[in-house]
Amino acid sequence: MLSIGDFAGLGRVSVRMLRHYDAIGLLLPAHVDPHSGYRFYTAEQLLRLNRILALKDLGFTLQQVQLMVEEKLDPAELRGMLRLRRAELTAQVERDNARLALVDARLRMIETEGHMNTADVVLKQVPALRVAELSATALGYDHPTSITENLTPLYPRLMELMEAAGVTMTGSPLAFYRPAPTGPEDETITVHAAFPIGDADVAGAGFDVTVLPPVEVAAAVHKGPMSEAFRTGGRIATWIEENGFRPVPPGYAREVYLHCPDGRLEEWLTEMQVPLAGTGNATGGN
Repeated sequence: MLSIGDFAGLGRVSVRMLRHYDAIGLLLPAHVDPHSGYRFYTAEQLLRLNRILALKDLGFTLQQVQLMVEEKLDPAELRGMLRLRRAELTAQVERDNARLALVDARLRMIETEGHMNTADVVLKQVPALRVAELSATALGYDHPTSITENLTPLYPRLMELMEAAGVTMTGSPLAFYRPAPTGPEDETITVHAAFPIGDADVAGAGFDVTVLPPVEVAAAVHKGPMSEAFRTGGRIATWIEENGFRPVPPGYAREVYLHCPDGRLEEWLTEMQVPLAGTGNATGGN
């Protein structure tokens, strides 16, 4: 038999926790010395302890754990529950890491306040563009993960539909956004994934076809994940103001994905385009 200290060490729990489990009847010692009161456990009880800890890590209360352990939960069921919980925790870690990266990007932007470099912002004419597109609804600009989660799956689906219809992409993929049609109180946005298709015949292809109008834009290339696009957006906004332009009403900004290697978001290159109103005082570029 194992002393409570040895059992605690092997099970990676505290002696205090084992005493608590004993007190509530969740894990009783195999033997208690009647004279000293010392608790002793068997190696087999480590299996029960492991189940208790596994269920506790799933978020169940100790009372719920006790009921489940007493019902002798099937190992396959327990494995399934653990895998589900692992997937949930992994998703939570990814969301937390994304938020942390966003905070870091905000801090970097704050550090540039007062001396924002707009040298890479250019004025250019963008011709009319006929695109195949699919759309979805995201929670809003203050929910970047919602934009990503709704926009990203549209591209492979659109590509599948284009391949099935024999339609070829004629330029870089892009995204554009439209505000909610119900008015300013609704902060949701419609996200559009699009591929240029030229004058291809697309009758009955299963996707929408839109002709984006010709427009004059202030543009800059953003390097890195689009969750940090506000950094480049800030440079473009500063340039617009400094050069006497005004952006057109919301709903016409575009993102053109120039280089998007899988799994390397830090290497992404995206041209952000903000359509302009007014004449301004800047010299155009290409």
